[in-house]
Amino acid sequence: MTSNTMTERTVRVNGKDIFLVETGAGAPVVLLHGGGPGASGVSNFSRNIDALAENFRVIVPDMPGYGRSAKGVDRSDPFGYLATHIGGMLDQLGIERAHLVGNSYGGACALRLALDNPHRVDKLVLMGPGGVGTTRGVPTAGLKSLLSYYGGDGPSLDKLRAFIRTYLVYDGSAVPEALIESRYASSIDPEVLANPPLQRPAGLGALWRMDFTRDRRLGDLKTPTLIIWGRDDKVNKPSGATMLGNRIPNADVLITANTGHWVQWERADFFNAVTTSFLTA
Repeated sequence: MTSNTMTERTVRVNGKDIFLVETGAGAPVVLLHGGGPGASGVSNFSRNIDALAENFRVIVPDMPGYGRSAKGVDRSDPFGYLATHIGGMLDQLGIERAHLVGNSYGGACALRLALDNPHRVDKLVLMGPGGVGTTRGVPTAGLKSLLSYYGGDGPSLDKLRAFIRTYLVYDGSAVPEALIESRYASSIDPEVLANPPLQRPAGLGALWRMDFTRDRRLGDLKTPTLIIWGRDDKVNKPSGATMLGNRIPNADVLITANTGHWVQWERADFFNAVTTSFLTA
């Protein structure tokens, strides 16, 4: 858990509220969480905020559609919607450039923001980002579990427990039951149930816009990038790391052993040290 004092605030972007917390001082680093049910900024980065705040001004928003931020995401271009609103959040905070650290859904947001507005991003750290080999062929078992959470008979504690312990992490027994129960409570908020944030893309056009392998701008992205992928990721295929590493000119690739999709939580000390070193180099 975090121990540094954190300041809470809400900013308004395009008529939508974005809730965030801040702590630390120095170059701004924005931590963008993944899209699993019940996710939020502080819960996803609970093992990283304090360590990174020793060197940086750490900004942790709840992504649009999650936590205490406004619900609803444009399903015709989800990643573009997220990137636009996180960029707008930076405007509201008076930040021209920042480092972006994104996990899964948040990694897709970070990458899209860097492609759309490279002048806003100093460095990128991407952990198993979405949109890399996830829109073609048969989806992974983890992605199927994630996308089906609100379908069928609806959300349940058992469905969330299975997703987190079977697909999100390498060692499911390491995840405390209290964490799962907390995320379940957030996942069944009435506003979330009325408009689930992570659904299947709305049509072929959305699929194309969510597929970074089709984006020719990757080859022109000069942003220094660190790609970290768990070797045992069951949500987004680890082969995506090689693809991004080959396409992005200034990308370093790191594959972590005995790690699933939640590298910043499973390998927290290692992740904090590597990320700090990369961002300060």
